[in-house]
Amino acid sequence: MGSAQDYKFEGWMGYDKSAADGKLVWTEFDPKVWEETDVDIKVSHCGICGSDLHVLRSGWGPTKYPVCVGHEIIGTVLRIGSEAASANPSLKVGSRVGVGAQSDSCRNRIPDKKCKECEIGQENYCQHGFVGTYNGTYANGSPSAGGYATHVRCPAHFVVPIPDSIPSELAAPMLCAGVTMYSPMKRNGCGPGKTVGVVGLGGLGHFGVIWAKAMGADRVVVLSRKRSKAADALAVGADAYIATEEDEDWVGANRNSLDIIISTISSNKHLGDYMSLIKARGVMIQVGLPDAGVFEIPTGPLVRGIKFEGGLVGSPGELVEMLALAAEKNVKPWVNVRPMKEANQAIVDMHEGKARYRYVLAN
Repeated sequence: MGSAQDYKFEGWMGYDKSAADGKLVWTEFDPKVWEETDVDIKVSHCGICGSDLHVLRSGWGPTKYPVCVGHEIIGTVLRIGSEAASANPSLKVGSRVGVGAQSDSCRNRIPDKKCKECEIGQENYCQHGFVGTYNGTYANGSPSAGGYATHVRCPAHFVVPIPDSIPSELAAPMLCAGVTMYSPMKRNGCGPGKTVGVVGLGGLGHFGVIWAKAMGADRVVVLSRKRSKAADALAVGADAYIATEEDEDWVGANRNSLDIIISTISSNKHLGDYMSLIKARGVMIQVGLPDAGVFEIPTGPLVRGIKFEGGLVGSPGELVEMLALAAEKNVKPWVNVRPMKEANQAIVDMHEGKARYRYVLAN
């Protein structure tokens, strides 16, 4: 199971901010230094995430170039460390698996630093050793490298099985975009008896509609600037659509009508108006993150008991739970499959908003 590799790790590397303009370079790279808790995966598919573009252009702080991005990874297991099976008994050579936006945490391995989050299965909120699947650093000092590549190596704990009924190209975007929406919606009681608003219909937003319907919400409303995406919103499953720059008095007509709003946009515009649509003691969930990382939150709606919160990807347990729901409800995100060799053009097209609603690279 832990035999030495006979394959090379090759991928699209970004060497500076210009990489986000479609200037990735295909090259061989050194993977994480092998540990017996690790797994090697042959990548078949990798979704393109907005996070990839942020990191390539150093949007969320200085990027550790060179970097191989991609954290919506599907592939087959090639190599399993001697200690990996105890960390993840479901793993077998040849099995189809996925890796999301996180590939390690402290897992309570740091002396004198007990991590409650890792202990209770919320590794995505680990305070001592969160490692992103790319642009991170493992405890052994190795940089993490993502899925715009032929192969990925990471700790077995963060590798999840993919249900047989979900095609790889549909499973890939669930591993970041999907769980980023699923986790806070589930945590805040999305389900029967609830009305849900989704701000922005894109890679994240269309998942918001999909999950709200899969969880059994009574009513789902999409809010976007123009009416151009109204037909898509209804086709994805929304019950209603609001065009905030075209519909007259959309605030007054919909005040106090929603239990939950989840916003995918990276802007403060209309934030107070959105919050006025929420019922007393409802919740505003913000998952869109601007490069500056700053939001101005209006205090008026908060005095009505409205909670404002966010979310950070999902734990391995949440990924498994979400994939089970997707299999049960036959969830089908909207994806466009692109050859891995077209990664540069695909990220440019993604930046220009051409994806409907998620690009997935295929080896």
